[in-house]
Formats: sequence, structure tokens, C-alpha cells
Amino acid sequence: MGTVKTLAEEVARGLEQAHPKLRKTVVKKLALAVGAMIEGQTPNTVELANLLPLKTERQDMREQWLRRLLKNPLLVATAVIEPFARNELIRAARNHQTVLLSLDQTDLGDRMAILMVSVRVGDRALPLAWRAEEGAANIGFEGQKPILEQVLAWLPAGVRVLLSADRFYPSAALFTWLVAQGWSYRLRLKGNVLADPGYGDETTTGALAQGVTERYLPNVRLFASEVMTHLGILHEAGHPEPWIIAMDCVPTRAAVLDYAARWAIEPMFSDFKGRGFELEDSQLEHADRLERLILIMALAMYWCVHTGRDDALNRPTPLEKKTQAQTDPDHWSFKKLQRSLVSWFTRGLRYLKRCLQNDLPLPAFYAVMRN
Repeated sequence: MGTVKTLAEEVARGLEQAHPKLRKTVVKKLALAVGAMIEGQTPNTVELANLLPLKTERQDMREQWLRRLLKNPLLVATAVIEPFARNELIRAARNHQTVLLSLDQTDLGDRMAILMVSVRVGDRALPLAWRAEEGAANIGFEGQKPILEQVLAWLPAGVRVLLSADRFYPSAALFTWLVAQGWSYRLRLKGNVLADPGYGDETTTGALAQGVTERYLPNVRLFASEVMTHLGILHEAGHPEPWIIAMDCVPTRAAVLDYAARWAIEPMFSDFKGRGFELEDSQLEHADRLERLILIMALAMYWCVHTGRDDALNRPTPLEKKTQAQTDPDHWSFKKLQRSLVSWFTRGLRYLKRCLQNDLPLPAFYAVMRN
């Protein structure tokens, strides 16, 4: 528990800097929960509670403490994550870069659905805003709109945005909203979406993709409504299904391939659900409590990823130093490095634990970014 207390002290310092008006009791409790999450890497509230450095020997009291935190209405996920999200969006927009956002949903069995907007950071993503709903149904535009508008409010003025989303998201309302905000988009469509390419009878996106390797269609009307977009269709060899991508620009192969930026969200979900925090094992039955548990995980993830990125940039291993001088991707050192690479999340997690083991100062949990 000493390691959890040490971690929590640094988390509390960062939270106080990020949220000077947040109640001290909330800061202290949230910091302890983040420290326990980094130490235990589990969504199991019993296991997390057992790691908390509380002045009680009774396990039931520890569990009650954690349950109260997850039920606390003062712990609003969007409010707590805001300064961290704003920092990441500022960083993503530096040097006039386009901010790459992803909208995706993941499920915890048939019990809970989680919708999340994330921002690309290197070859991965970090969570910005999320919403949980009980059940496994797709969360439609009524659920998408609040978190998209939350991210919109956090964006630096004048930045360019490209949103990617998977097949079950596109709707007339989503297209209308994206056009109104001036965001670029790459939205993958299912094959059953009604489409009117303007030169014949109404058909479906699947029929338009039938039997073609590449096809590019400007000014296609979707959903039997007034929604107009451009379609790019690409069916690469070895892939069971084509990519049918709706986009805001002239459809080209390169524009279709922009959709691949969405895959940065997969390492993030892997850290949430697999190698990181095992979110799928959560037994929480209420959406609001799950959202607060994800907040705890997200804060831990931000710290680990930032620490891992800093470690990779400033403290490269001897093999990484040697490979930096190599320009040939087929060279043995480059291939060996690729096999040995770990994610920034894993690298940061290991670095934090080395600091604890060797009684070294922990990296800062929070630092303000400037435009």
C-alpha cells in the first residue's frame, strides 16, 4: 500500500493544479483510486479496495469507501478530464496539424455499451469523452451528440479536425452535425445504406461496391434524405469486405486510406480491456459508476502514456540509439527493435514502477500546455 500512497500523492498534486476549485476530499479520494488502479491494473472493486491505504483493517469498509466514490455525483467525468483533454488537443493541433479524432463503441458483453471520442497521439489514441449505456445496443446520435459537442468546446480556435468512425455510426443527423461544424470526416458505411449516385434508380452502398476493386463517386445522396456526400470504395486483396467510406472531399484512394487513422483507437481499447486494466472483467451494473471507473482508468492511462512517450524520446535504449542511425528498414537492428518495442502505455507503467522500486522522483502527473 506504500506504493499506492506514493503514487496518490503525485496524482493529488497534479489534480490540485488542474482543478484548483475541486473539493479536497474528492481530490484525495480520486488520487487514491488512480494510485490503486496503476498498482492493481484491475476493474475489480474488491481487489482495488484491498489496495487502498485507508486507516481500517476491515475489507467491507474499504469496499464501501470505493463504492461511495463511484456513486459520487460530484465526480463528473467530463469535468475532471477536461484540462487533460484540452492539453492533448492543444498538442495535437501544434504546427497547424489536423486533429485526428475517432468515434467508436465497445461493449462489455451484453451488459454495457461504451461510446468514446479519442484523439490520435503518435500511433495510439487517448480518451477525451465517453458515455456508457446499459445493454449492448448501438448508441445512436442522441448519445453521440453530447460527447462530440463536449470535445468541440475543448478544441483550440481555428483548428482543422478529421473525424473517423466505424460502420454502425453514420446517420443523417451525424452528417448534418459534422457539416455544420466544418469538420472533415471519413465514415465507414455498411452495405445496406440507401444511396443515390445521381444517375439511376436508388440503390445501396453494398450494391455500389459489388465486384469492384476501387470506385469513387462524388455527390451521392444517402439515407433517402437530403444528405449529400462523396463515396470512396476500396477492396484490397485478402480483405473479406470492402471499405465504403463517406468523405467530405473529392474521393480518391488516398482519401479512403485516411480512414486507417482510426486504428489508433485499437491500442487504447487494448489498454482499457486487455493488457492494461481488464475493463471487460468489470461487474458494475450502473452506467454512471462505469463512467467514473473509466475516468480513473483514463487518468492513469494519461500519466502512463505521457511518461512512456517522454521515456522513449529522452531515454532511448542502446538499441533504439543504434537504430536511429539506420535508414534501411530491412537492417537487422531495425527489425530487432520492431520486435522489442512496447507501447508508450506499457513503457510508462514500467517506468513508474521502476521509480517506486528505486525510490526515484515520479514524473509529473499534470503539466499545463499552452497554445
